[in-house]
Amino acid sequence: MEIIATGPGAATVRMTVREDMLNGHRVCHGGLVFALADSAFAFACNSHGTDALAAAASIDFLMPARGGDVLTATAVETWRAGRSGVTEVTVTNQNGERVALFRGRSALVRKTTAE
Repeated sequence: MEIIATGPGAATVRMTVREDMLNGHRVCHGGLVFALADSAFAFACNSHGTDALAAAASIDFLMPARGGDVLTATAVETWRAGRSGVTEVTVTNQNGERVALFRGRSALVRKTTAE
């Protein structure tokens, strides 16, 4: 994975689907598409200078990604209040086609006195 851009409440991460990322159906394993979206989510919700972790996440797979495809996950924080946030991530291929839609809920981490 390669970080393409980050900014307040936003991030873009790219990944090329390699042969070893394909499942038995010869398409990119869904867990790897999830990991790409989750990485963009993490960079976006941690972009404010406070530590945040995922409290929940879900993904809808819209079409398969195949070997050689270049996937781009674009994350945009759509809501943030108190210690929570919601970030939406769109995963597209090199043709701009939507491969997956991811939604994550973040929670700010309380630091302990030992940190």
